[in-house]
Amino acid sequence: MLKLLVEQCPRMNSVLLFYVSYLLCLCLGFLCVVFVSYWNSAWRGGFAWDGTALQFNWHPVLMVTGLVVLYGNAAVVYRIPLTWGQNKLRWKLVHASMLFLALLLTVLGLCAVFSFHNANGTPNLYSLHSWLGICTAALFAAQWALGLAAFLLPCSPMAFRRLVKPLHVWMGGFIFTLSIAACISGINEKLFFVLKGSTNGTQPYSMLPPEAVFANSLGVLIIAFGLVVLKILSNQTWQRPEAVHEELSKPLLGEDS
Repeated sequence: MLKLLVEQCPRMNSVLLFYVSYLLCLCLGFLCVVFVSYWNSAWRGGFAWDGTALQFNWHPVLMVTGLVVLYGNAAVVYRIPLTWGQNKLRWKLVHASMLFLALLLTVLGLCAVFSFHNANGTPNLYSLHSWLGICTAALFAAQWALGLAAFLLPCSPMAFRRLVKPLHVWMGGFIFTLSIAACISGINEKLFFVLKGSTNGTQPYSMLPPEAVFANSLGVLIIAFGLVVLKILSNQTWQRPEAVHEELSKPLLGEDS
């Protein structure tokens, strides 16, 4: 009995550490959404969909919420130990649904900024931030479509699933990393645009006014959230034990309930 307890102790510690990490992930994600919403509400004037700067304010909120927070949480949903003994189909659908919602928010965020630029005669896709953002969104859409075709369609061949799975896993982490880079560069770019000093009645960014401190803190939160998500994804002991067998042995939509 004592030997059994000793053998189970490392596993229990690993599960406990996972839940601490997962709770930190949820808290940081929530703070990211709160901070980006408050920044654009308190300092940037709020939200509208009228072609003005208030419409642009939707862009950072939707991109941080969808492309970072929802995407990150969708990536780690398989790692929750309480789901390991349940039918994987249910959690595949949760994973795909969360990513689809994240993709919708991302598309809305892009619509907000493109519509704002077009209404005000501002060029599109000229900055490094915009290049990163549009590439990330395009890769995200392609990744979701490929995942749907490979893992949710019953007619998908097993050989195709075996071929796609390593790429799907690697691309998921790569896209998430790109999304963090796009959001961080976007925050910095926005602060350079709006904190110009005497030209628009604000303190310059170089003097680190309260808005700059708050927005930079948002960037730190996004990075911290990303590091926790990547840590969860990289820990081999937190992988779903039956993942390979369940995924490759038979068509997903044909699994027993």
